[in-house]
Amino acid sequence: MDHSTHDHEGRPHGTATWGTAVKATLHCLTGCAIGEILGMVIGTALGWGNVPTMVLAIGLAFLFGYSFTLFAVLRAGLGLGAAIRVALAADTVSITVMELVDNAIIALTPGAMDAHLTDGLFWSALLGGFAVAFLITTPVNKWMIGRGKGHAVVHAHH
Repeated sequence: MDHSTHDHEGRPHGTATWGTAVKATLHCLTGCAIGEILGMVIGTALGWGNVPTMVLAIGLAFLFGYSFTLFAVLRAGLGLGAAIRVALAADTVSITVMELVDNAIIALTPGAMDAHLTDGLFWSALLGGFAVAFLITTPVNKWMIGRGKGHAVVHAHH
């Protein structure tokens, strides 16, 4: 089958399902959440301010988000250069939307930026941000997959 004109379930592009979009978004959310939580924990533990902690958390969210896809396509036999290009094409928009939404919610939640790791406000803002980011990113991923973009490029290598 020519994967360039069909999604991973054999349908022509333009017919992405919500299930496919949810799976792609959960994949992205997993990497983003691991990176972001790790960044917040490290920044807070080191006594860093809000901006350097958020920069670290966002950087790690991208790193972990890309690495999940990168390792999957490397296991499928792609060379490193091609695997990096696939990971960038597959995840950049999804991770960017997720991080913009999640971090905006954290930044706009009164007191969340100054909350500590032991505060419920810290975790509720962070997890609430992930939930809202998931809801906003899923339709973006559905739209992109339906056009053969985003996470759809990974499926040609499974």
